[in-house]
Parts: sequence; structure tokens; C-alpha cells
Amino acid sequence: MNESDAADPSRRDALMLGRNLLVGGVAVRWAGAAASTTDHPDAPVKMKCVLRVNGKREVLELDTRTTLLDALREHLHLSGTKKGCDHGQCGACTVLASGRRINSCLSLAIMHDGEDVTTIEGLGVPGRLHPMQAAFVRHDAYQCGYCTSGQICSAVAMLEEIRGGIPSHASKDLGVASTATPDELRERMSGNLCRCGAYSNIIDAISEVDKAPA
Repeated sequence: MNESDAADPSRRDALMLGRNLLVGGVAVRWAGAAASTTDHPDAPVKMKCVLRVNGKREVLELDTRTTLLDALREHLHLSGTKKGCDHGQCGACTVLASGRRINSCLSLAIMHDGEDVTTIEGLGVPGRLHPMQAAFVRHDAYQCGYCTSGQICSAVAMLEEIRGGIPSHASKDLGVASTATPDELRERMSGNLCRCGAYSNIIDAISEVDKAPA
């Protein structure tokens, strides 16, 4: 004890009391948090979800926070759909939901209850490829291949959008049906990134499929 403490014992007592209150308060909060975790576990909310994936009916019970991407990859083991950025910016996770292309990482699985979902595995298989898959092979429209499933799913739906008269930012006249010009294709496929830079080959592959007889 120094001279100032001896001369003013009340200050020392106050400091000791403050320290004890601080330590004790932290201990009480930790104990309370532990008790809360034990007595009231944060159990996930689960819901039944029925999806028709690649023509097969799938019944899942999922945490309501499960994305469609994770339902496909982790629960149905359809690993062809890739998780790239997981923020809807790269397009690697593109699938078709009721024929419409979506980023499956941004969509909750339960939002698609009762819907038809098509992944790359449902478009074609070795020996029976979808025309778009075959064109990608012929034109060497990939390098590492990580984005390819999303590119192909997006391209299939994109050509249907053009045929359905849906315009894009590159359309010269919004009142006239667009054609699959290179500018249109680049604009419409801009949500699918290829970090290897195979863009010209991708456009060639899509153009071939567009020009092929129906």
C-alpha cells in the first residue's frame, strides 16, 4: 500500500469494488449465455419441400434458410451446379426453374416448392448430350470448366428468351423481336463470367445452336 492509499483508503476500496463488479458482471453474462444456449438451443426451422428435379420428384425436409444451390449440391448430391461467388455475381450456379434461368445461390429452396428444376445433369448425359452441350465441346467453349454448367444452362434459357420476344439492353428496337446477334448474345450472357476468358468460343457455340434447324 503506498502513501496515497494509506491517506485515502476510500479510493482503494472504490477501485477494488469497481474491479469486482466488472469481473462479476462479465462472469454473470457468460453464465447466462451458456445457460441460454443449453436451455434454449437455436434449433433451425425446417419445412417440407417437394421439388421435381430433372424429372424426378424429390421430397426434402430443409432448414428454411437453405438455398436452392445447397439443396441441389448437399442434399441431392447434384454437384454439376457449381458454387462460385455465392453472391449472384458469377452465374456458375445457374439452373432452370420452370424453364427460367436463375442464380440458385440467391434463391431459397422452399421458394420453389412444387416447381420443375433442371440442372446440367438434366439437360444431357454422356452419349446423349443436349445440343448446347455438344456445341460447347465442338467449339472448345471452356477451359477449367468450372463455369461451364452455368454457361450452358443460361444459354439454353437465353435462346428461349430471344425466341419469346423478350428484349435486352442491346436490342435496337424493343417493339421488334430480337435476333441472336453477337452483341445480343454477349449482353444476355453477361451475368455468366468465365475467368479463363473463353467468351468468343462460347458465343460461337451458342450461335451454332441458334442457327441449327429446330
